[in-house]
Amino acid sequence: MHAIETRDLSKSYGPVQALDSVSFSVQKGEIFGYLGPNGAGKTTTIRILTGITRPTGGNAFISGHNIQEETWEAKRELGIVPETSNVYDDLSAWDNLLFTGDLYNVPRSACEDKARELLETFDLSARRLDKVHGFSKGMKRRLTLAMGLINSPKILFLDEPTSGLDVQSNLIIRQVITDLHADGVTVFLTTHNIEEANILCDRVAIVNHGRIAAIDAPERLKKTIQSSQSIEVAFDRILPDFNGDLSALPLVNSVQKEGDKFRIYTDDPSRTLPAIVDYAKARDLKILSLVTLGPSLEDVFIRLTGLTPTPARRREETP
Repeated sequence: MHAIETRDLSKSYGPVQALDSVSFSVQKGEIFGYLGPNGAGKTTTIRILTGITRPTGGNAFISGHNIQEETWEAKRELGIVPETSNVYDDLSAWDNLLFTGDLYNVPRSACEDKARELLETFDLSARRLDKVHGFSKGMKRRLTLAMGLINSPKILFLDEPTSGLDVQSNLIIRQVITDLHADGVTVFLTTHNIEEANILCDRVAIVNHGRIAAIDAPERLKKTIQSSQSIEVAFDRILPDFNGDLSALPLVNSVQKEGDKFRIYTDDPSRTLPAIVDYAKARDLKILSLVTLGPSLEDVFIRLTGLTPTPARRREETP
């Protein structure tokens, strides 16, 4: 039995087709990433899977329970962390957790034990009796995640859990996700942070215009575009028309400036590397760093969603 399964899931809002025959399954204990640009259908999918929205067509199952026909049985398996923190500002962190436990019918003694554990995990124990309106965004986000775990769910839905957060909150939340995975909890994660999905997820689905464009493990998805080889180089100083000069090197398809570095796309890094070294010597430049890069999950995402020009087109647009 799958933890999560959809079969030809569709959803229309008038003339707008938000989801179009979406089918996938998530194994028990898996961290499953659900990636896509804004408007791709990510939030609509979560709303259907958690019983908030009814689909126009198709079916969704949570631990074998049809979310429309066995809503209560399905929801007992779930923890939900929405994109917007849903804490009550006029309550303390402690009272927010106890109130959420009451909504899930968690016995009071068990709820209090779990609340203490979660406050410690999310580094909120010292502020447990403070009203939440004085909390930072990161603290509220951590509390929201704690509230989603108060019923010890078997399946956790995380909608953009680390969006716009400080480094400390990011690290805590990622560690919690890793620990949940080790404990066998199924995690359904939507995120705009592609590197986060690459690090955390066993598999990812890329959704675009309401349809699944690809589903696989991050490394296997990367292998589908092995042609996107690149070299990242940083020099001790920047010269005028760097992009144009580097674009003229042998076998270079395109050049993209990324901060203080240049990413050079090439079909043959082994033959382009000596040309970069010669380029630096001829201009009395010191190479501070030089690494070859295979295709990234971001490259796969861009290729499948068409959000930006491909490296080949970038070459045409480079001066």
